[in-house]
Amino acid sequence: MDDLKDVEVPPFFVCPISLQIMKDPVTLATGITYDRDSIEKWLYTKKNNTCPVTKQVLLDIELTPNHTVRRLIQSWCTLNSLSGVERFPTPRLPISKSEILKLLKDLKYPSLQMKCLKRLKVIVLESETNKRSMEAVGAVDYLVHVLNNHNNNSVTSSSPAEEAVSILYHMHLSQTRLQGLFAIISDFVEALSRVMQHAASYETRTYALMLFKSMFEAAESTQVPQSLKLGFFTELVKILTDQISQKATKSAVKLLINVCNSSGRNRIRAAEAGAVPVLIDMLLDSSDKRISEMVLMALDQLCQCAEGRYELLKHGAGLAVVSKRIFRVSPVASDRAVRIVHSVAKFSGNGSVVAEMLQIGVVGKLCLVLQVDCGSKMKEKAMEVLKMHARVWNNSSCIPHTLISSYLS
Repeated sequence: MDDLKDVEVPPFFVCPISLQIMKDPVTLATGITYDRDSIEKWLYTKKNNTCPVTKQVLLDIELTPNHTVRRLIQSWCTLNSLSGVERFPTPRLPISKSEILKLLKDLKYPSLQMKCLKRLKVIVLESETNKRSMEAVGAVDYLVHVLNNHNNNSVTSSSPAEEAVSILYHMHLSQTRLQGLFAIISDFVEALSRVMQHAASYETRTYALMLFKSMFEAAESTQVPQSLKLGFFTELVKILTDQISQKATKSAVKLLINVCNSSGRNRIRAAEAGAVPVLIDMLLDSSDKRISEMVLMALDQLCQCAEGRYELLKHGAGLAVVSKRIFRVSPVASDRAVRIVHSVAKFSGNGSVVAEMLQIGVVGKLCLVLQVDCGSKMKEKAMEVLKMHARVWNNSSCIPHTLISSYLS
């Protein structure tokens, strides 16, 4: 529009969102016409459900091509070509739902499966409208069927399993459809876990991980499985160990937090899969504030079970690295670190553990918590630990006499 200062542009050629001449005008049920790219971003990327102009709630978000306006714009561009106006090409129409459904139904034929999957992948990457059309015709069920029936012991860069996972990830499924996956959660988790285990590429493993993360973030509290299989946690730990990317690492830790928050059995399985020592090593190596916070949140969850506390104490640097994060990362990290120390002291605080806490400076950190300005709950946890083992620690030089008389007597 800035290049057309000397040309008067008819106002109905301009998209109300982008304020640019429309290249692919489409009309909503409200009768307002927008450029396809702008309205798709408004509806699908920004998750709005209203017409930007009228503010009406859209019960039907079908985008109808406005051929009349498009032809008028093209004619106007041709007439003004000498003024530097370029004619927009006729946009290609989005693929129809019937065409998508035909491709999905052909997935049952082994000879056509890879060809159909590759075509579906191109379709899903083309536009947000295509993504919604694929979801509307039930693509998820067809793709999950491909996953469940494929031999994932040989997932290669050109296998049906890899293509199916990639398509599912790029569909950016709605919350309702993600929740619907919990109806087949057992088979789906197992199938995706196998893909994560045998995938030839880091990209496919990341796609599977991100699908899991999206599912569990969309889940109702009652939907999260209370006892996921050990293989699921084993693959999560492998992704954390391999350090595929920072995005994959953060997603894996967040997923671990979500599933462990819902069930004690999941915490036990995660500890059995070796999550605790891997998280401690991450805490030792990481200088990223958010990763440190998330790792401490995960360790807090895992230390609520005996298996998790055992793994923390077995690690040579476990207690030390946790206590050192108090007041060194953020208030969130400090709170989680104190909670971990509290769990260990309360449920696993035998003689050797209590002595170690004094030796490596945990007790001194807890005293500091009582003396500085921080959350009241954090202070309560610290005081409870100090009182719990006061008989052992009161004679220590690291506990000021003023604290003993004021708080611990």
